Amino acid sequence: MTWQERANRLRALPLSVVLRRSGAVPDRADPHKWHTAQGVLSVTGAQFINWNLGGGGGGAIDLVMHLHGVGFGQALEWLERHGATSPIPPVSPPPRPPLRLPEPTPEHLAHVRRYLVEPRRLPPALLDPLIATGNLYADARANAVFLLRGPDGQPVGAELRGTGLVPWRGMAPGSRKDRGCFAVPTTPRAVSLLCESAIDALSCHALHPDPRCLSTAGARPDPVWLADLLAQGGPVSCGFDLDATGEAMAQVMIARHPAIQRLRPSHKDWNDVLRAGG
Repeated sequence: MTWQERANRLRALPLSVVLRRSGAVPDRADPHKWHTAQGVLSVTGAQFINWNLGGGGGGAIDLVMHLHGVGFGQALEWLERHGATSPIPPVSPPPRPPLRLPEPTPEHLAHVRRYLVEPRRLPPALLDPLIATGNLYADARANAVFLLRGPDGQPVGAELRGTGLVPWRGMAPGSRKDRGCFAVPTTPRAVSLLCESAIDALSCHALHPDPRCLSTAGARPDPVWLADLLAQGGPVSCGFDLDATGEAMAQVMIARHPAIQRLRPSHKDWNDVLRAGG
């Protein structure tokens, strides 16, 4: 059998079989949605879309590659080895790269601060303490770097935000979003509010000073650290963006954790609200 014949046969396997045997869980309210380690997937026939990562594909081979981080050949071997009727154990993902935080570049700090204060309208009184403690700094590309910290206060990653004319955002290589987050203020408070980015968390805190505003670094419905936050017993609100992705991920989050309330920004996101005058 040629590799093309092998691929065609395996590609036609039902996605639901691959999903179930990969540990995915179907959504209780929507049979087309599945909760996976890579985020929420919407499945229509042989096509799937990942709402968290903004990508997708078609067929069982693409799905194995997406779920387990393996190449085309490894996906073929995996499906052939375990078949459509035998249990399919998870494929070991490639080792995580070590965290590589950008080096602080003080000569770009004034530019980054000016970007956050002027076009982004963030109050200097919020930014300056973060700069002083190293939770916010500039890198060699003049990106704003927002540190993610774990429960022990140690850095576990960083959100990067471009400050040039072309909008850009990313994460420091090796960031572990499951182990911590960016939060303002850095000390816990009785009320918590979840936002999609560090800039949104800062904007939300400028508008609502009482809650502690935390960034999930993307519209993620169930970060690992959320369970510990809920266990503390204080009110938690989901302030994800006022768009299709934000609404969908907020619904998934609240379905999993009914104690969480939805707090919608009046514009697309909290920074838009702040720039519009609150």
